[in-house]
Amino acid sequence: MKKLLNFSLVAILALLVFGCDLNDDEGYSLGNFWVGFGIIDVDGSGYTIKMDDGEELFPADGYYHWDEDEDSTRVLVNFTVLDEKLVDDEHEEYYVRVNSVQKILFKGIFDITEETEDSIGNDPVHVEDVWAANNMLTFELEYYGSGLTHYVNLVKEPGEFTSADEPIQLELRHNNNDDEPGYQMSAFVTFDLSELQLAGQDSVTYKITGKDYGGETYEYEGTYRY
Repeated sequence: MKKLLNFSLVAILALLVFGCDLNDDEGYSLGNFWVGFGIIDVDGSGYTIKMDDGEELFPADGYYHWDEDEDSTRVLVNFTVLDEKLVDDEHEEYYVRVNSVQKILFKGIFDITEETEDSIGNDPVHVEDVWAANNMLTFELEYYGSGLTHYVNLVKEPGEFTSADEPIQLELRHNNNDDEPGYQMSAFVTFDLSELQLAGQDSVTYKITGKDYGGETYEYEGTYRY
């Protein structure tokens, strides 16, 4: 398993994070655990977690219940590998104990209009990291607040796009809801890029801008392949 965060107790105390391959030669220990992002897939017999890197987790212990209406929920999951279910050149499937699971905000791209401009807001937010996986773009954000609910959206102008519009212009918008900047906070948010797909193409380029602190402008350019 690639690009997962593997934490030991010592590493947590020291605030150190390092990667690890699940499919190693040392077997699996109940004292090890991994943290990664995925999507809940609910079926009649339970659920699995499809991780961003393509691995599939089959919960056999721990927190293992999700309702059908929570299918396709975006999660950050902490898990311990119990055994391999199927591992070959095309599949990596593991039986796991789910130690904890946290829902991650997962939303589509929003059309911005004059009527929605105020509610979308334009307060600064800092992008600590951003990465693409499958049809998703995930941000790790930092902002200041005191406990009120903040709103984050990825917005575009209304209407259909063509290849002439590439790179498609998107904007990361933050509404702090007039929250007092008491202390620094952080959050993850994932956006579904599917609606950017253009007929007759297998990829599309896009550019994201945003308002950072200190009057700085955030810019990110990417290619969405589908």
